[in-house]
Amino acid sequence: MSEIAVPVKGTQPEGARTEAEASQKVREMFTQIAPSYDLLNHVLSMQLDRLWRARVARILSPILKRGDAVVLDLCCGTGDLALALARAGSARVIGADFAHPMLVQANGKGRGKIKFLEADALKLPFADGSFDLLTAAFGFRNLANYEDGLREMMRVLKPGGTLGILEFTEPPDGVIGDLYRWYFRRVLPRIGGMLSGDRLAYTYLPKSVARFYRPRELGGLMEVVGFTHVSFRVWTMGTVAFHSGTRG
Repeated sequence: MSEIAVPVKGTQPEGARTEAEASQKVREMFTQIAPSYDLLNHVLSMQLDRLWRARVARILSPILKRGDAVVLDLCCGTGDLALALARAGSARVIGADFAHPMLVQANGKGRGKIKFLEADALKLPFADGSFDLLTAAFGFRNLANYEDGLREMMRVLKPGGTLGILEFTEPPDGVIGDLYRWYFRRVLPRIGGMLSGDRLAYTYLPKSVARFYRPRELGGLMEVVGFTHVSFRVWTMGTVAFHSGTRG
């Protein structure tokens, strides 16, 4: 699968010159939109975000049903995937994000059933080999350094542990792809800006997806870092991809 054709190191919000500035701008963006984040996710995806998360939980259910399994949902935002994972089994689920207002929302929904904590995905406060499963839904793309992020994820996974990444991706060229790009780049920023009060965040979203790895390229990077049994599946007309891999 090793194919990395795009020289993408990490996210690059407008005006960011260093990785530290990129991280700070992303944190500020998500802090700003936290109150309207859930509403906009559901509206802008036409409720498909619920389906995608439920599908991830089903795929990972063999791990989630193990009572001894410990799971980290990284870049957890307001906790929707963490909650879906917890509902799918008896594993212990922890959610982590570096935007505090997102965690406030997550705690309100989790009601103490899931532990949510503030943490930077590039410097996780966990010992080596802490988790049986690590997931990230629509957050990996926002890391300031993708390779460093994957290496940190590998560090905290147990040998044989599983990584699952759910992320937006650019669909193939053609009528459907062109329609998607028109919606994503023209319509979505206007609706997102109107409902959240922060159009910049929803202008950043399509730009970040356009410059992000294509599915095979991300799979190739996972293999370069050292993950084995790497695979991916593409959903919803090529607009979303779910990658999985194993720490050797």
